[in-house]
Amino acid sequence: MTTQPLRSDRAAASQIDEKVDPDQLRRATLASSVGSALEYYDFYIYGLASALIFGPLFFAPLGDTGALIASFATYGVGFAARPFGGLVFGYIGDRFGRKQVLLLTIALMGGASFSIGLLPTYEQAGIVGAVLLVLMRILQGLGAGAEQAGATTLISEVAPRKRRGFFAALPFVGIQVGTLLGAGTFALLGMANPEILTGWLWRVPFLASIILIAVAVYIRLQLKETPVFQELEKHKNVTKNPLGTLWRTSKKNVLIGIGLRMGENGNSSIYSTLLVGFMAGKGGVFEGDKFIGPVGLLIAAGFAAVLVITFGALSDRVGRVKVYRYGALFQLLFAFPAFYMITLGHVWLVWAVMVVGISIGVQSMLGPQCALLPELFGATHRFTGVAMSREISAVFAGGFAPMIGVGLLAVTNHSWLVLAVYSAVLAAISLVTTFFTPETVGRDLNLVEDAS
Repeated sequence: MTTQPLRSDRAAASQIDEKVDPDQLRRATLASSVGSALEYYDFYIYGLASALIFGPLFFAPLGDTGALIASFATYGVGFAARPFGGLVFGYIGDRFGRKQVLLLTIALMGGASFSIGLLPTYEQAGIVGAVLLVLMRILQGLGAGAEQAGATTLISEVAPRKRRGFFAALPFVGIQVGTLLGAGTFALLGMANPEILTGWLWRVPFLASIILIAVAVYIRLQLKETPVFQELEKHKNVTKNPLGTLWRTSKKNVLIGIGLRMGENGNSSIYSTLLVGFMAGKGGVFEGDKFIGPVGLLIAAGFAAVLVITFGALSDRVGRVKVYRYGALFQLLFAFPAFYMITLGHVWLVWAVMVVGISIGVQSMLGPQCALLPELFGATHRFTGVAMSREISAVFAGGFAPMIGVGLLAVTNHSWLVLAVYSAVLAAISLVTTFFTPETVGRDLNLVEDAS
């Protein structure tokens, strides 16, 4: 796509924005937010359970370190399944509509999370419990593989063009709500008697996800299809093979999306999961403490809920790429002092690092990303493009970060420097990627061509 049509589209933006349906925008924002809340509630309770509980419950014969690595491996398996979910549901979203996918993903993802709360442990059923845990994690990953892609595509195609960064970031407040719910739950559980916690109390957070599932399904049943997809249907432009179209026209933009996500998703996983295990695990500076990490996440989520919107709105004013670039640079520079401060043994420093790393470092990339990824792709294959960019990167950046990190910590005698280098490398990948990323602010999402 040339730059001239984009300039003419931006000149007509105010006329298009007048056609925005406020009721549809409100419902789309709410539907996306509740789905994001459920996904990240699941994400955090599973991640925290992997760091603190699942090892001895499901993988006891492997020893302390082996059980922790195995527990984090099941966490990574969910991420490995996400690209397949993104592929399948991305096809459905581009072929049959965005709304259909959002109903399917919430049911699959939520149902798997609820089922985890019913699983037998190793003591009760031997290896069967571990196998079922892996299976449920795969189903959870398949559903989550298109949930965020659906949320960003839906809200971006409904929002007013001049404020797309702001509105596209709003559903991601749901991420922070889910984080608050998940981390808050585990902060409370950390105060319980350890025998009660590992006996039955750990099941409660998973079983409680049924409430979010019911709310999300009800809201999503009220949704209408997005104006962009309606236009595609009206003009018979719906592609029969969105993956083929993506492969022919969008390989570069998929790679850009993957690169952008490495610093954001990878560091989100490091700060929210690996760091908790680093502090509370064997040899950690707060060995055995199951309270400090979840409380830090709880505090960070409160700040992040505000800042993700702030950075999204800022990208409407100064550009998506500029905000993203400085966010990646900040995360890169912050990595070494951050992880060194963790080792000093001060709880308030731990919480400060988690707040700054998550609410500024991660959100300064996530805020502009919410609108940027959908704007990179043409209307006929947007859902698939966003899903592939998000989920392929999630495997390498987020899914296996805890498992790789634990392995590196084990061979380096629990060195903080390993985590700092890991965090910095992921941020550096995103920083370099921004120099290959087209500026997309103001783009007309009815265009079938990719941004270039």
